[in-house]
Amino acid sequence: MAALIQTLAVAEYLSFSRAANSLGVSQSSVSARIKALEDELGILLFERNTRGVRLTEAGRQFVERISAGVDHLDHAVKSAAMAASGKCGRLRIGVHGLIQHSFLANLIGRYREAYPAVSIEIDEGTARETISLLRADQLDIAFVVGTPDPPDCRSRRIWTEPLVVALPDRHPLAAQEHVTWPELADETFLVRPSGPGPQVHDHILARLAGRWPAPTILRLGVERASLLSMVGQGFGVTLLGAASSLSPIAHVRLLPIADEPEPIVFSAVWSPFNKSAALRNLLKLADEMRRAL
Repeated sequence: MAALIQTLAVAEYLSFSRAANSLGVSQSSVSARIKALEDELGILLFERNTRGVRLTEAGRQFVERISAGVDHLDHAVKSAAMAASGKCGRLRIGVHGLIQHSFLANLIGRYREAYPAVSIEIDEGTARETISLLRADQLDIAFVVGTPDPPDCRSRRIWTEPLVVALPDRHPLAAQEHVTWPELADETFLVRPSGPGPQVHDHILARLAGRWPAPTILRLGVERASLLSMVGQGFGVTLLGAASSLSPIAHVRLLPIADEPEPIVFSAVWSPFNKSAALRNLLKLADEMRRAL
């Protein structure tokens, strides 16, 4: 490789001494390397005389081609260095959903600003689905509700949100500042089978355990926007993280649940075998944002 670089320098300056100075090596070293290259190729690259140096036709052809090759190699080296530092490449993220202005949406937005050359792919699903994709090496990281601790993965608490209930704005409870679980016991709860729906379903059962009749829970195979539209139309109520209150929802009132003991925890899950620098940078940024809260 050194011989090729020196050949390009001599071809540029048409001088062994000036090429040597530009490379910070001795003229004798440049002359020796190029002579060895010519002997190895069996081709005379430069004509040398008392007036200086000029390329032979074979040398001109050789230099044109190795110049392009060196440019490609230089690009390959720089690309590899960027990938090794996480400045380019791909990052596959599993989410329960993206809510405008939420911690997760802000995290992904800031990451894209910091690493614009990294291609981000987002897959929405339940915690079980995204962790399964993680195990199959189809995702780099999954953000899920709760604090899962799968034995073959690493996990970390990233952020928390208070739990709120979404009610129709004409509901009798909508005028209150907050509600309690006993006040919600007779409501019809709407949940989705996707996203955080399974955790919402289990949370309702846990909070209203032992009551009779058992809580009414309707599982609806609709998107989040459709579910909230149904709440606004009076089909029932649902549970959300408080980040949902950052974006207005037509005909829906969000109220905190006064006797909810703890906020909802959201965690990141990833494989311990994933050495992606892009993943490492995302986790570092998430930690910085969490500490700034």
